[in-house]
Amino acid sequence: MNPLSVEEWSDSKNFKNNIRSWDLMMHKVALFHSKYNFSDPVNKGHDMGYRIALTVEELGEFAAAITKGKPEHEAAEELADLLILILGHSLALEIDLFQEFNKKIEKVMHRPVRHNKLGIRVTEYQDE
Repeated sequence: MNPLSVEEWSDSKNFKNNIRSWDLMMHKVALFHSKYNFSDPVNKGHDMGYRIALTVEELGEFAAAITKGKPEHEAAEELADLLILILGHSLALEIDLFQEFNKKIEKVMHRPVRHNKLGIRVTEYQDE
């Protein structure tokens, strides 16, 4: 099954606001991309260099909310910004992120656990 385009996600008529689902989130992000015409090369909304810079910016805002002890709702908002960007990345790259998520989570569930001075890590990485 091919990933849906921004237009296909936007045109979906089977979404209700009270449903908590991946499809509803993708639908809403697609509507956001469509509303501001992110895919138009002039707007550069699907330019991955720009999108990565925005992601780094939002990650910094999330980190600041945590490290500066800001109210939980501020950290939650920054985390939501990151999720919106990540879902948008999948739209821009035409990647079925739900499918990729499921493949990856299955893979990491079988990885070894390692402990280092910073804490727990689940990785295939081996010390050199």
